[in-house]
Amino acid sequence: MNPESPNASGTPPDAEPPSRQLQQYREEIDRIDRDVVALLNERAKIAQSVGHVKSGANSAVFAPDREEQVYANIRAANMGPLPSEALKAIYREVISGMRALEQHLTVAFLGPVHTFTHQAALSRFGSSSQFLAARTVAEVFALAEKGTADYSVVPIENSTGGGVPDTLDLFVNSDLQVCAEIMLPIHHHLISASDLGLIRHVYSHPQSFAQCRHWLAIHLPGVDLIEASSNSRAVEQASEDAASAAIGPDIAARAHGLKILASNIEDSPINVTRFLVLGKHIGRRSGRDKTAVLFSIRDRVGALRDALDVFERHSINLTKIESRPSRRKVWDYIFFVDFVGHPDDHHVTAALDALREQCVHVKVLGAWPQAELAAPGPGF
Repeated sequence: MNPESPNASGTPPDAEPPSRQLQQYREEIDRIDRDVVALLNERAKIAQSVGHVKSGANSAVFAPDREEQVYANIRAANMGPLPSEALKAIYREVISGMRALEQHLTVAFLGPVHTFTHQAALSRFGSSSQFLAARTVAEVFALAEKGTADYSVVPIENSTGGGVPDTLDLFVNSDLQVCAEIMLPIHHHLISASDLGLIRHVYSHPQSFAQCRHWLAIHLPGVDLIEASSNSRAVEQASEDAASAAIGPDIAARAHGLKILASNIEDSPINVTRFLVLGKHIGRRSGRDKTAVLFSIRDRVGALRDALDVFERHSINLTKIESRPSRRKVWDYIFFVDFVGHPDDHHVTAALDALREQCVHVKVLGAWPQAELAAPGPGF
């Protein structure tokens, strides 16, 4: 036999057996894991020192500007093969664990569990935080206002369904400040214990009905559409009725032992919900920021035009404008705007001063580093 030819097993005589190669790789991974753990604990000790400094300076533990800088640093340092999004997910939990060494944060969200707001809160604060589910947006605000929660997460708008009026209205009288935002891709699934042809009722949050109306009209014409307080609750209701289905997240389907009859039934492939993080402080300037304000105008011709001209004169890009009834008198409105910049920027400071001269009332709702899309996750 040729000494270089494979043996009966097909392995060249001088090659390591596969089991031995696998063991060597595993030993190398174990060594690297020990190094990673040592480095993480070294990082944790420094994080504890940072916590002591923050405590002495009465600074907030949650620092969105610094966290965005950390994510930017790991993206810049990443040479692969691990994707940057995977690294960000890992570091989200690293940061969450380090933050917990400084202070255990409690975060309120619009519940129940398995909603998109719950997923948004997890994607921002990580699993080392404690989460409180609230029944209404008003309760989410109240938990942070009373100090029961350190922060609250609320939905503000969807790219296809529009704004969330309850959130906008509550800003008028709340002292909470926006300090961060979360951009979450939204995917809806039709969930049931039955087959599609047996469905007579569909439960869903109103926002999700709005985002899936064309799919429902084509595939389930004539069925009863029943509004639920959340998609998580909708799936729970569908689990109790064999002739029903729900629009909801896959995680809720698994929790209730139901099957997904159709995936990604949203009408728009670009379906994103934006959430705001509320606390007692605004986000610090990062150089890539957004600011939110509300204002009310005088009752005169051209008042709104003059108010908006302020932003153009100071070269400020508006990213959102929405109006809500003031509830003070008929046809009187409050305007909400988001724009690029931070109140500590000189041109923004000047613009806000000029806006106050034009308006009856101006209130800065907060400022925060602009967010990137978070990892997809389950239901609103």
